[in-house]
Amino acid sequence: MSQALSRSSSMDLPLPLRIGLMQPLSWLALGWKDICRAPGLSLAHGMVLALLGALILLLGHNRFWLMAGALSGFLVVGPVVATSLYAMSRALERGEAVNLGLVRRTWSHWQQGQSKLGNSYWCLVQFGLLLAVSATGWVVISASLITLLSPVRIASPMDFVQHVVLAQDSTLFYLWLGLGSFLAAPIFASSVVSMPLLLDRKVSLPQAVLTSWLVILQNPIAMALWAALIVVFTLLGLASLLLGLVFVIPMLGHASWHAYRDLVDASDFALREAAS
Repeated sequence: MSQALSRSSSMDLPLPLRIGLMQPLSWLALGWKDICRAPGLSLAHGMVLALLGALILLLGHNRFWLMAGALSGFLVVGPVVATSLYAMSRALERGEAVNLGLVRRTWSHWQQGQSKLGNSYWCLVQFGLLLAVSATGWVVISASLITLLSPVRIASPMDFVQHVVLAQDSTLFYLWLGLGSFLAAPIFASSVVSMPLLLDRKVSLPQAVLTSWLVILQNPIAMALWAALIVVFTLLGLASLLLGLVFVIPMLGHASWHAYRDLVDASDFALREAAS
């Protein structure tokens, strides 16, 4: 791991830090604490995203793969959508005001005037598009796999549950699950600290993504636990008719900021302040 640290220094990257195995649990606790300190805005984020998820389900309930694609994209670009939650946690950490003005500035001016980084103003958009493309690729691969190997046509979520998830021969389901995990791993590795780092410091998109990968290499077991916690809480939110997402989304968003703070030493890089 010392070699990884020396490489990150030579490549002008923030330093990944080693954490304890159970540290992700403390991030959840800190995320919930942030919700309690700014409940209105935090839960408003969760409510907006839950309503968006409900709209996707309403429009795509009889178009299974369209709905699956929309939901996959919705979940994969979650780290980008949660950007203003990171900004809120940062403001709470600094003792600054948390209000609608902070949210507005986060989305409209957070990289204003950073001409030295060229087109870095668009790095948040670029990263979101990359994640959306990744989600679309997974849906295409998933649909092709199920279409080719399923004994019946899958046209609805209940078809998928009945003929794939609950099938007597569960080979197809395990193959689908394994392929999804394989494709999700690099997405998680690329995004686990990228957006909080981009928000907080003047780094480029490649620097943020490479730092995120180094974090995974430095803490593989702890980050596997963090990934599992994200999946479990997201599934619980979806299984509760999306109502749980009102609380899950802000908790995970705030927790991701605290994860970044524990996982990355970016003190050698200038702060990227939102415009007032």
